[in-house]
This record gives sequence, C-alpha cells and structure tokens, in this order.
Amino acid sequence: MAPPTRRQRPVRTLVVLGFIIFALLGTIAAGTKWSTATWTPNLALDLEGGTQIILTPVADSGEEVSSAQIQQAIDVIRQRVDSSGVAEAEITSQSGGKIVVALPGNPSEETLDLVKTSAQMAFRPVLAIGNPTPTDTTPTPEPTASAGATDPAAPAPTPTPTVAAEEPSDEPTKAAPDNPSDTAYYITPAVQAEFDALDCTDPANLTGGTNGDPDKAFVTCGQDGSAKYILGPVEIEGARISSATSGLNQLPSGGQGNLWVVNIAFDGPGTTAFTDVTTRLQGLAATPPLNQFAMVLDGLVISAPSLASGVIIADGKAEISGTFTRESAASLANQLNFGSLPLTFTVESQEQISATLGSEQLQMGLLAGLIGLGLVVVYSLLQYRALGLVTVASLVVAGLLTYSVITLLSWLQGYRLSLPGVAGLIVAIGITADSFIVYFERIRDELREGRTLVAAVDRGWERARRTILASDAVNFLAAIVLYVLAVGSVRGFAFTLGLTTLIDVLVVFMFTHPVMQLVARTKFFGQGHRLSGLDPRRLGAPEGSARYVGRGRVVHGPRPSGVDDAPVEDAVVEDEPTPRVPVAVGGGTAGLTIAERRAAARAAEQKATTSDAPVDAPTSESEPESGRTEGNEH
Repeated sequence: MAPPTRRQRPVRTLVVLGFIIFALLGTIAAGTKWSTATWTPNLALDLEGGTQIILTPVADSGEEVSSAQIQQAIDVIRQRVDSSGVAEAEITSQSGGKIVVALPGNPSEETLDLVKTSAQMAFRPVLAIGNPTPTDTTPTPEPTASAGATDPAAPAPTPTPTVAAEEPSDEPTKAAPDNPSDTAYYITPAVQAEFDALDCTDPANLTGGTNGDPDKAFVTCGQDGSAKYILGPVEIEGARISSATSGLNQLPSGGQGNLWVVNIAFDGPGTTAFTDVTTRLQGLAATPPLNQFAMVLDGLVISAPSLASGVIIADGKAEISGTFTRESAASLANQLNFGSLPLTFTVESQEQISATLGSEQLQMGLLAGLIGLGLVVVYSLLQYRALGLVTVASLVVAGLLTYSVITLLSWLQGYRLSLPGVAGLIVAIGITADSFIVYFERIRDELREGRTLVAAVDRGWERARRTILASDAVNFLAAIVLYVLAVGSVRGFAFTLGLTTLIDVLVVFMFTHPVMQLVARTKFFGQGHRLSGLDPRRLGAPEGSARYVGRGRVVHGPRPSGVDDAPVEDAVVEDEPTPRVPVAVGGGTAGLTIAERRAAARAAEQKATTSDAPVDAPTSESEPESGRTEGNEH
C-alpha cells in the first residue's frame, strides 16, 4: 500500500479525530439508554445541594474524645465515602466535637449507613495472604476425543444433563480448632471461595464498615488495596491498647537509632492476651504467614507485622518496625490510638441542604464563559478575518471533547463539577485560543519572508509546535502541583485545568494543523485574498521579496501582471517537501515555460527592471549551495 500523500494525511487525521468524538458521544448515548448515564454531568455540593449529617462521637467508656481521635474518625469516614464512589463530599469538624458530613445529590441508604456506622479495631491472626486481584479457579475442561472422520451411521451422542454447581460448604472439617491459627478449621470451602473471588483493586471493596464475626474467619483487604487476607478470630480487642506512639528506635546500648517505629502498650488483660499470642506465633515461625497478626481497623487491615524470631512479649509492650517514614509511623500510631477508644456515632441531625451557591451562580459562571468565548471569537475575526473561522471551529471541537470527557467521568467515576471546576473551564478558553494565535502568527511570519502559504504552513508548524508544547507542559505541571497540594474545591479547578490542557494539545495536533494544511491549498487562502487574513501585502511583506514558483525557481520583486505563480507552485510541490532551493545571482530566461517567457516579454516591453524576471537554479556542481540570493537567506 502506497504511503498517504500530503493531501491525504490531514484528511486521515481529521477522520480519526471525528471517530474519537463519535465514540465518546456514542458511549454516553448508550449509557443513557441501558445504564444510569445522563447527558449532563453531575454537579457538586456547591451547585446542587445534598444531604447533611451531623454526628457526635461518643466513647463507649465514657471518656472524653480528643481532637486527634475526631480527626481520625473523619479520616475513617472519608475512606468510606471516597471508596463508595461519592465525589466532592465535605467532611469537617465543628466546635463541641461534632462531625459534619455533607454529601452531594441524593446519596443511597448504603452510603448513609457507612457514614453512621462506628469503627472498631481488633487483632486477628493471619491465616493466608494473596494478591489483590481475584484468583482464577475455573476448572480445566477434560480432554475430548481427537478430531477425525465420523461414522454417519453412528447414533447421535446423548446430551449430558447439567447439574447446578453446589454452594461451597461453610462447615469446618473438625469439631473444634486447635488454636486461633488452625487453618484446617477456619478456612472452609466457603471462606476459600470468598477469598479467591475478592478483588481488592475495586474501590467498592475498600469502604470498610464491616467488622465480621469475631469468632469466625474474616476475609478482607488491606486498607491500601495492595493485598487480601484470610484472618482468624479476634484475639485482642482494640480497647485493650493503652497507648501507641511513633518515634526513632532505641538501640540495645541505650542510644537512639535512625529507624522510625511504632510502640504499642497494652493494659492488663491485653498484656496477658498478647503474651499468649506471641508465644503461639513463635511456634509457627517456620510457616509464614501464620506467624503474622493483623491490626484491623474498620474492617480493613492497616498493618500485618510478623513476630521476630525468638521474641515472646510478656510485658505488653511491642515495637513495630519496617519501612516506616515519619509520616507513616505517625499515621499508624494515630490509627491505633483511635482503635483503643471505641467510638459510637450519634446522629444529631440529618437534613437536605440547598446549594451553597446555587443555580444563579452557575448561570453567572456560564454567562462569564460565554462572554469570554464571544470576545475570543470577535478578536479572532477582526485580527485574522476568515482565518478566525478556524479558531472558532477549533474551539467548538475542544468544547465537544471537554463536555464528552467530563460527562463520561461523571457517569463512570462519580466525578462532580463544582464552581471552581467551571472556572477552570473558562480559563481553558484563553489557553486554547493562545495556542492558535501562536500558530497563526508563525504562519504570518513565514509569509512575510516571501514563502507561499503551503510552505508557510509547514514551516510555521515546525516553529509553533515547540512553543505550544512548552506552554501546555507548564500549564499541566501547574495543574498537577495544585491538585496534589490543594484540598477541597480547589482540586476541582486543578482537575479541569489539567484536563483542558491535554485536550488543547489534542485539538491543535489533530484538528487545527490538518485544517490549515487543507485550506492552504484552496484558491481563497492560497492566493492571499484580502479577506483571508493571509494576504502578504497586508502583512507587510516587502515588494522585492522572493517567491518560490516551483521547479527549482525563485522570482524576485513584485508579481508581474498576468503572471500567477501560485497555481504552478501548488501543482509542483503538492507531494514534495517544503522547497529550500539555492538560487544563483543573475537573470535570464533559460528553462522558462512558453507562458512565462511571454509574460517576461510583456514585462520587458513595459520597461520593467531585470529583477522582475525569474532566474534559474545553479547548474555548476562546484558552486556551494548556500541558499542565498543577492545577500538574502531563504
């Protein structure tokens, strides 16, 4: 298959872009018919309103709840809400130790129950650890008879009756367990099947809130979704922790090391239970992971350390070491302290709240965007005339892509558009228009230097794309930094800013440049109509500038009457690279076509200067190809 020509390549690029837009809009249309998708993105709390719940944490022991424990309770609730797919939720604390949870839209009852459920901590033995993805347990089919000729007289095979698969049994294989780490007793076929099917990469399985039966095996995920576990029964409750701190490890000599660790101290009953646990785990050191115990907070494993060889902790004080940083060690200590004081969330109130900004502010934001878009269109038409229509078309394509992507994310990922996000979309209008201006001005610069439009588009693109990529890279980096460091609704602005920056690159490369390659070959733009915005005379090109007219020839001076070199150039270089032909000093008519000779003769009769006639390319191989004509570089 022959490679695409210069005229075919932009067409193919535009077809690919059209297919992308069609696929995005088609997916949304299919989702509105067969799923829960809508043609409008979901709005955040500040634009739509939602449900507000005020919770009061109460300690089961009657002790006063500290601010650190309230903050940890907020973290637990946020983990539940974020993993359930609810975006743009606001969770804050109020004076008096209250927690305010505001969920946008109409959250489901399951989500509301997750917010209200109290979190618990427990220590369970580890029975099995696996990768976070589901385990394929599909049985291998039995081999069939080898293929070959069949006997027509042979009777048809009798269909084998299908038998429904039985549910895995949850009955232990023995009457009683030998100890809490007895895998033969606790890992029943039902538990193993649940473990195999569990997918900890699915955010829905990281919501927590389910603590499991304390006397049975428990299948769950790590809090970060990096592994899944089968755990034994609860051996120590979180309430048995008297304190948990983080710091640098202590050396045997009494000095301070450089490793971050977490220190746990248990109360009296907890010390006795922990001594029994460490004694049993020492006997299982040769069969990992049975020598590990898991710290389970809100139904998710926050840490599963193994017991050091030969260590039996009898004083109720344990040190957890590993690849901790200062932040991760402090986080684990805070989680353990939160678990040491079981909290119950009392619902003070639950009510529907109206949008804090409302539809009026959304309308004002959209109006501001339309005004900005209108000003960009007016400026483009005044500055670039008909060329400004390319800007308008590019903005329309960018708008379609942005709308499609945001609507899809709203349906598939729970994204919600907030007012700061709308502000990011408005700012993107200027960013996108700036890319077009850079490109158009580069083309104009090339026209001022005497190049034809086809050559100016190619040369201008080479120069403009580096500037466009550098500018968009800076914008995208700023959006990433803002998204990582910011909190709350500011992240919505950063997200839309980064998204529209990527779309800007896509539109410039796959729409604006291909369209310019096509319009450059039209008579209206190619011959520099005064309303095209690309007229070399209006751009200030000097009268004596050089013009390439094809077949290795360049002419100087103003365009003679009756001579139109644009069609010649278009016909010659359509499938050739941008010409950079060296031209010798001097005149003459050698190598001219009949029409060009007649035109030169008419020009001579009108007493035109000799610089008006085209000159030939150098024929001497010894002459260096400097690419210079009368001291001007082309």
